Amino acid sequence: MPAPRPGRFASPLDGLEIATWTWDDVTGQPRGVVQLVHGLAEHGPRYGRLATALNAVGFLVTATDHRGHGASVSPEVPLGSFGAAGVDGFLGDIVAAGERLAEQHPDLPLFLLGHSLGSMGAQSVLLDHSARYAGAVLSGSTTLDGLLAVVQGLPQDQPGLAAFNAGFEPRTGFEWLSRDGAEVDAYLADPLCGFPTEDAVMAGVLGTAVRTTDPDQLAQIRPDLPVLVVSGDRDPVGGPGGSNVTALAERYRDAGLTDVTLRLYPAARHEVFNETNRDEVTDDVTGWLVAHLPR
Repeated sequence: MPAPRPGRFASPLDGLEIATWTWDDVTGQPRGVVQLVHGLAEHGPRYGRLATALNAVGFLVTATDHRGHGASVSPEVPLGSFGAAGVDGFLGDIVAAGERLAEQHPDLPLFLLGHSLGSMGAQSVLLDHSARYAGAVLSGSTTLDGLLAVVQGLPQDQPGLAAFNAGFEPRTGFEWLSRDGAEVDAYLADPLCGFPTEDAVMAGVLGTAVRTTDPDQLAQIRPDLPVLVVSGDRDPVGGPGGSNVTALAERYRDAGLTDVTLRLYPAARHEVFNETNRDEVTDDVTGWLVAHLPR
């Protein structure tokens, strides 16, 4: 698997150096660009397998490490923190990354692909910047009001992300991520995964529900923006049976979006790109992206 090409840009919010990772092993003329937005307590290079599959069908891929994640850290913004800029910094960095990609590849369609926390940030970004994107893929996502209810129901005696493991076998405490034990073990062995995050991180993201659940705000998304929502129906983030994921897709349809596709994978858990059926998920996503290239 080719290593990504590293880069950096200064956050427009506070100047924090945001790490970028680009996979560009594309044969011939690229067909499009994917802006990849990762989840909580992980980092961009984890997506090399997915990026390689996207390269194979003609897409350039760039991931950023969120502030306080991966290589996007500083004394003022340590691992697990958004720093003083808070959730506005997190969202502003996603917007800035999209602007850079659009400027670097003005003749190629740009797609937004967000997983988990990244998908929640993408929901906010699309309210104001849907015109920039040819389509959006939301993985491991949920409604933000639905997530608040899920979080409130988690066991209070479990720390951080391990609380989501209630109802799964407790071999490591992170079985909720995937049925593939090797993938869970790799996550736990990675020092840039699974680390504690400040309460302000999730509190800030949950606070964006004020906008992302508002029908008037959702109506600002261009109605012809294609959206693909992919999730495992045993992902605890998405509610029982994926109920909140289904509600998210319906919310976009109710807002007037005319091309919303939902894929719920039976028995799959949170990290669908690292699941036992990851080839199926990857094929579905790459096929959807290719089908939504501008004619």
